[in-house]
Amino acid sequence: AWVGSLAMGMIFFCSPIVSIFTDRIGCRPTAASGAAIAFIGLLSSSFTKSLEVRYFTYGILFGCGSSFAFQPSLVILGHYFKRRLGLANGIVAGGSCLISVPLPFFLKMVGKAIGLAHTFQVLSALMLIQIFLSLTYRPILPPSCDSQHDGQDKLGSRSMRQQCWSQTRKYFNLRVFRRKTYRIWAFGIATAVLGYLVPYMNLVKYVEKRFQETKKDWILLVCLGAMSGLGRLVSGRIGDCIPGLKKIYLQVASFVLLGILCMMIPQCQGFEGVIVICLFLGLCDGFFTTIMAPIAFELVGPMQASQAIGYLMGLMAVPMTAGTPIAGYLNDYFGNYDAAFYFAGVPPIIGGLVLSVVPLVHQRMLKKQR
Repeated sequence: AWVGSLAMGMIFFCSPIVSIFTDRIGCRPTAASGAAIAFIGLLSSSFTKSLEVRYFTYGILFGCGSSFAFQPSLVILGHYFKRRLGLANGIVAGGSCLISVPLPFFLKMVGKAIGLAHTFQVLSALMLIQIFLSLTYRPILPPSCDSQHDGQDKLGSRSMRQQCWSQTRKYFNLRVFRRKTYRIWAFGIATAVLGYLVPYMNLVKYVEKRFQETKKDWILLVCLGAMSGLGRLVSGRIGDCIPGLKKIYLQVASFVLLGILCMMIPQCQGFEGVIVICLFLGLCDGFFTTIMAPIAFELVGPMQASQAIGYLMGLMAVPMTAGTPIAGYLNDYFGNYDAAFYFAGVPPIIGGLVLSVVPLVHQRMLKKQR
């Protein structure tokens, strides 16, 4: 299980580095090289029989490559869309759900027919296609490097410590953290995602243990994927109709509802109740995912959006990765998943309340400027 978890964690851990490459060399080379690395990772995984080697080929190579291929797909939308950015982002994000719903059944069928090694090769062919799709990115906005600062850097007249600090500031652009609204937003998101993955990772096992339902548990995954896709399309269109930073209230509502739904899972008396909760969980997931990039563009502008998204996903990596092991520990300690779901519901509610402060702080800052 750690092989897949490592790959998911690397997608978030590498995001700050990906934002630097995106700003310096552009969306097209970053995405194409990331897809190539992911292709090599999947293809090499098909030839490995050792679990330790697969930690590297799938967990590290595929995870890092996926991060480099994924983030530019969010940033490039800001080059083409402004008024309809939410809808465009919703269509792109919703497209992944069209694949994620049937993909588990397809992989199970292919895996039984041709084996795990050849299944990796089939998946690597999809990443090979992604390389050519990434070449269609054509950035319109200029790169967000500070040319004046670069021109003033006379490294020859500086000490070694000053040179290192200057180069660090050149590549790790931390100017987004100077914005108070961005700091509050990033802290709120990082807090909310501590329990974010818990229901998605444990619902199937919970249903099998609580209701002895093993033949229809696939319905939960379909409901989550389908409603997530619908939520991404709907939230993108709604987000375009909401001016400025008031879009954050969509995230506030989705996180608070997500926390309440997690706490309601142990209260379900039947399998049908869990299905209803899964429908709304998928809807909340769609609203949170789609509106994230448009809010980043509103907070820091299109020139620094890549850095803002990258640092945010880097901050999300630790709590998102830690939430599931904590839930597993609670399950082992209490002997059931009830405490795990109650725990998972608290951080999204707290994070949602923190996010609700961002528009108010932004309005105060505008009044002071005036």
